[in-house]
Amino acid sequence: MALPPQLRAIQHHLRTAQEHEKRDPVVSYYCRLYAMQTGMKLDSKTPECRKFLVKLMDQLESMKKELGDNDSISQEVVGNAHIENYALKMFLYADNEDRAGRFHKNMIKSFYSSSLLLDVLSVFGELSEENIQHRKYARWKATYIHNCLKNGETPQAGPIGMDEDEEAGEEGGGDQDQSLSPGPAPGIGFTPSPGSGPSGPPTTNFNNIHIPPGAHAPANTPAELPPPSAEAAKPVPLPRSVPTVDPTLLNAQQQGNVNLSQEDFTKAQKYCKYAGSALQYEDVGTAIQNLQKALKLLTTGKE
Repeated sequence: MALPPQLRAIQHHLRTAQEHEKRDPVVSYYCRLYAMQTGMKLDSKTPECRKFLVKLMDQLESMKKELGDNDSISQEVVGNAHIENYALKMFLYADNEDRAGRFHKNMIKSFYSSSLLLDVLSVFGELSEENIQHRKYARWKATYIHNCLKNGETPQAGPIGMDEDEEAGEEGGGDQDQSLSPGPAPGIGFTPSPGSGPSGPPTTNFNNIHIPPGAHAPANTPAELPPPSAEAAKPVPLPRSVPTVDPTLLNAQQQGNVNLSQEDFTKAQKYCKYAGSALQYEDVGTAIQNLQKALKLLTTGKE
């Protein structure tokens, strides 16, 4: 069934779901769930939209029955961790390729796909500020590198500054973590054109990108599931400061004043899992942040 024009905003998420149908059904399920929830907000009254969304709901119900034994489907906390880890693996793969100056279709698609999966995380609740910035940076980078290759230009490797006016127009742009986007590098004359920045997805089909002579050929790594780089991976820039947990909070736990639920233990396990994933990429800052969150939860019963 064709996607109604009113629901065009979810087309890339549905395409990502289709691409992962067999590769990772959990990713496919949550992409469709996000598309359904977003589609309901866009237009649930027009007959063609309503018909499309009802069909999507039926598909989700069928998938939920098939995947009922999967913890990532039956437990939201596990599902959240699955999607976030998958999205950040793609982000780190693309970021490592970018910093090494290896520009190709797979890295562009990985940047963009990671931004789509960070959208999907909203089905579990509000995105963290860190994930908002990762999404913004990934979508902007995908657009920038794509436009450079399309125009026969060599992209600037690594983080470069986004246009100030564009940042101001971004949702939450005034509070952006500048560690993800340091000031413009000298000699870079690129200014994103209106509408090409991270506020909206590129409308181009990334599978038909022309790579000019001199640019690196596409890697063999599938963009949908990039493994860690074999080279010394440069981590995403670390946060300027790491939140600390007051040692006195341990007293409440030691005195037995904190009662933890099963959900609390599950969340603490999730944060420890995040920390372990971050250490695989030598991202010490993210590892510390997640361990601090786990410690605070276990000592206070609060996040």
